Amino acid sequence: MLTLFRILSVVPLWLAHLCGAAMGWLAWLCSPTYRRRFGINSAQAGYRFSEVRAAIGHAGRMVTELPRLWLKETPVNAMHGTEVVEQAWAKGKGILFLTPHLGCFELSVQGAAHRWSAQHGPITILYRPAKQAWLAEMMLTARNRGGIQAVPTTLAGVRQMIKALRKGEAVGLLPDQVPPHGQGQWAPFFGKDAYTMTLAARLALQTGATVILVRCERLPAGRGYELFFEGLPTPLATQLDEAVVQINQAMEHTIRQCPTQYLWGYGRYKQPRHEAQPTSADSGAA
Repeated sequence: MLTLFRILSVVPLWLAHLCGAAMGWLAWLCSPTYRRRFGINSAQAGYRFSEVRAAIGHAGRMVTELPRLWLKETPVNAMHGTEVVEQAWAKGKGILFLTPHLGCFELSVQGAAHRWSAQHGPITILYRPAKQAWLAEMMLTARNRGGIQAVPTTLAGVRQMIKALRKGEAVGLLPDQVPPHGQGQWAPFFGKDAYTMTLAARLALQTGATVILVRCERLPAGRGYELFFEGLPTPLATQLDEAVVQINQAMEHTIRQCPTQYLWGYGRYKQPRHEAQPTSADSGAA
C-alpha cells in the first residue's frame, strides 16, 4: 500500500481530483446511509440539495489528494487574511487555528506552518494513530513534517498543546469533531444540538491564545488551493459554556463561506455511547 501511495502522490492534481469526484459520487450512490445523512445535515443548515451537491465530489477529492499531501510538498496558491495572523503573533500569547471538515483541511496546517513556523515555532496538532501499521507509520511521518508537531490524543498530548500556546506557538484543531464521552457538551450547531468538544474553548481560555478561523478551498480543475484566515467577530466569551457555543457559531460561519466543500456526510449529530441527549428544556437553557 505504501508503494501505491507513492505512485499516487505523483499523479497530477487535476487527475487525482477528477478520479476523486467520481469516487465521491460512487460512494453516495452506493450508500443509502451516506445519502440520508448528507441530505439531513445539509437541510438542517438550510441548504437545498442542488446548492450543495458539489460537496459529494469534494468528499472524494479529499481521499485522492491525500497521497500528495502526505508524501510531497504541496504549496498553496494564495493566502488571504494573513494580516490577522500577523497581528495575533504580535500579541505573543499563541494562536489557536480552528477549521471545520471543509475543503482541504489537511493543507490548512501545512500552509500555515510553511509560512510561519520558521519564525514562530511548530504548529502542534492532535494525532490518533491508525490501526494498520503501514498507515500509522505513514501518517506519523506526514503529520510530523517540518513545522508541524503531532501529539497523541491523550491528556499528555493536551498538556503539550497548552505548553506550546504558553510559549507563544500555535496549535490546530477541528472543533466540529464529535468528542468521546465526557469530553464535550451539547451545543447548537446549525440549530440542532450536537455533542461538541470543549477542548478548543478550554485551550483559548486557559492560555489567552488568539482564535483564528482558517479554511483551505480547492480551486476548480485541480488548479490548487487557497487559504483564508479570519478572526472571531467578537471576543471569546469568558464562560466555558458560552465559549463552546460561540466556537460552534464560528464553524457555521466558516462553512457558509464555502458550503459546497463541507463534509455534509460526516456524523456530526451522532450521540456518543453513554452520553444522554439534553431535554428540550436543557437545550433551550443553552
